[in-house]
Amino acid sequence: MSRPRIFVPRDAGALAAGSDEVERVLVATLRRRGIDAEIIRTGSRGLYWLEPMIEIAVGGERIAYGPVGIGDVEALFDADFLDGKPHPLRLGAPDEISFLKRQTRLTFARCGIVDRLSLADYRTHGGYRGLERALGLDPAEIVEEVVRSGLRGRGGAGFPTGIKWRTTAQTDAPQKYIVCNADEGDSGTFADRMIMEGDPFVLIEGMTIAGIAVGATKGYVYIRSEYPHAIETFGRALEIARAERTLGPRVAGSSHAFDIEVCAGAGAYVCGEETALLESLEGKRGMVRSKPPLPAHRGLFGRPTVVNNVISLASVPIVLAEGAASYGALGMGRSRGTMPIQLAGNIRHGGLFEAGFGVMLGELVDDIGGGAASGRPVRAVQVGGPLGAYFPRALFDTPFDYEAFAARDGLIGHGGIVVFDDTVDMARQARFAMEFCAIESCGKCTPCRIGSTRGVEIIDRITRGENVTDNIALIEDLCATMKFGSLCALGGFTPYPVMSALRHFPEDFGAKSGLAAAE
Repeated sequence: MSRPRIFVPRDAGALAAGSDEVERVLVATLRRRGIDAEIIRTGSRGLYWLEPMIEIAVGGERIAYGPVGIGDVEALFDADFLDGKPHPLRLGAPDEISFLKRQTRLTFARCGIVDRLSLADYRTHGGYRGLERALGLDPAEIVEEVVRSGLRGRGGAGFPTGIKWRTTAQTDAPQKYIVCNADEGDSGTFADRMIMEGDPFVLIEGMTIAGIAVGATKGYVYIRSEYPHAIETFGRALEIARAERTLGPRVAGSSHAFDIEVCAGAGAYVCGEETALLESLEGKRGMVRSKPPLPAHRGLFGRPTVVNNVISLASVPIVLAEGAASYGALGMGRSRGTMPIQLAGNIRHGGLFEAGFGVMLGELVDDIGGGAASGRPVRAVQVGGPLGAYFPRALFDTPFDYEAFAARDGLIGHGGIVVFDDTVDMARQARFAMEFCAIESCGKCTPCRIGSTRGVEIIDRITRGENVTDNIALIEDLCATMKFGSLCALGGFTPYPVMSALRHFPEDFGAKSGLAAAE
């Protein structure tokens, strides 16, 4: 009889729900009952309302149970859950759970399935096929494969990844760098963290391919210090990759050299902007640089640098493994491939849902997410982090696509959706956006530094009922100045939540905005 295997997630979300405590009780119960079983720590599959969700390997298949608390463990053993037997917490085969069954998992295909620190497990589940193919191509061919795939930056701006690589590759320099932006600071986002904690080798593989493609021998992963579990897991994965020679002076026995270093940021939101991140990496205060020059020409330490988000780089191995045409066949318009959409806030089924671009916003919120956890009507969703626009139910027919959102004055950003029910005060949400900008501004440009502070004051006057019409006109004018006059997206995007709140929820401001009246 084969040794039972129990899969317990060690993702930070699962840890917050008590997965470590459940593991300790599992170990103690196995010992007391004299059962020899293997416990494997995985990442999370992203069904956070079911965490801790543990899985049992039965006859080559997986059976899930959840959410499991420490008080449930004894009853699970009594019910013979190691053989997949019935229990009130039995969820069945994970892939048949509706939330997972409806997904198209490419980037997150291994999350929650593999031992996150087993290179053998990674390879068994398709890992390093992309690198193997890349090593058989010329660097320029790798770049063009990424260009043809249509992969765009998943960090927010949606810039074509291959074009950025091509620019760096064509810039002559004795040293080039790959910088991974893992400074995931948007509200309601956790995809980067899930990859680094649940499938770190896919990011290592993606960065290695990028290095070979553009001629870089050194990579940096800039992780926010608020992610200690990601820093620990990814650091250990780097050690394993070096020991297995998939990193180092001769990558996988080839003539290419590439290594990666982890750097922890101090939590400044502005360091999510690529040039402020580079300043921080150089040991300076995180302040935005003027562009040009672009980082692809003069980036880290003045050298040509590719700066990509975690999900962008983690998508590269599947592009190389399956081919540009296969990846580009998914999605809509200019938004190709899949997007890890993160459902958070007041939502019944919060978690990560990976799907091809084009799924409707209303389907994500009402059907897949199950509506508000409070049971009340959903009034608004914010897509794209704290500087994303608020969309009312009237815009729930918007497909999840960069251009479709832009056409309605919205942002996809990093793919986070935060849900609010009908108790939300949208004037307070608009004030929060201005206050957030004022706190997080690097202070380099006047529209962001001063405009956000004045914005808080103006909204306070509006909510006190002082010259409401005039002050609404003033905040609209201020938002236009910030949008077009700020040096980076922090000040430039702050108007999105403010103006969308004014446009779609004018009743919360005591008077109709000029925009709403015009419509």
